[in-house]
Amino acid sequence: MRAVLIGWKELAPGIRHFEFYAEGAERFAYLPGQFVSLSAVTASEKKITRAYSIVAGTGQDNRFAICLNIVEDGQFSPHLFGLKPGEGVDLKGPIGTFVLRNPLKDSILVATGTGVAPMLPMLIEALGRGEGQQFTLIFGVRHAPNLLYAEEFQELAGQYPNFKFLPTVTRPSSDWTGLTGRVQPHLVAEIGERRDLDVYVCGLNEMVSGVRELLAGMGFDKKQIVHEKYD
Repeated sequence: MRAVLIGWKELAPGIRHFEFYAEGAERFAYLPGQFVSLSAVTASEKKITRAYSIVAGTGQDNRFAICLNIVEDGQFSPHLFGLKPGEGVDLKGPIGTFVLRNPLKDSILVATGTGVAPMLPMLIEALGRGEGQQFTLIFGVRHAPNLLYAEEFQELAGQYPNFKFLPTVTRPSSDWTGLTGRVQPHLVAEIGERRDLDVYVCGLNEMVSGVRELLAGMGFDKKQIVHEKYD
């Protein structure tokens, strides 16, 4: 299959939301939380493959979207940032087990940076079931302008009383009035005395490993911790 670029929009400096068409797919269907594997021969003249979480899409028109930040000296992201509509890369997937557990339980989702990408379709799916479970998203970034898809999460929080959106910033500006600091203390505060929750974690290895260790120390079983890391 090929992922053919339809278009993109800038979410924050150096971060884009890309929309692709899955060319050659009979029906591009995915489970919220899964990722695609994209590959191409880049400027290095080597075939490079990278995985990106699906942030949006439908199985009906074979469209899907991802978001990523450009790594200036990276091997693959500059290639994607240089694509023009109609150009494409090789595509495999959807792949992955970072998906909603059944039956659904009250859950806390923890993300940093572009690790928030799979959380949006997961929450849309979970909340749309209307089964009444409580969901909280703790989303951490360094600077407030990098709170990706904040409007979408705020709209979900306004639409569903059983969803709470908690963005936190480690390097706040003087006009930031929300939560500050890393995600871990806010996770501890949200958990409280409960030990019957599922926790979904996605981001860089350091954060994911730290949260897993924290939860294990609090008495959570590893089956309650669903995680994905991307470095």
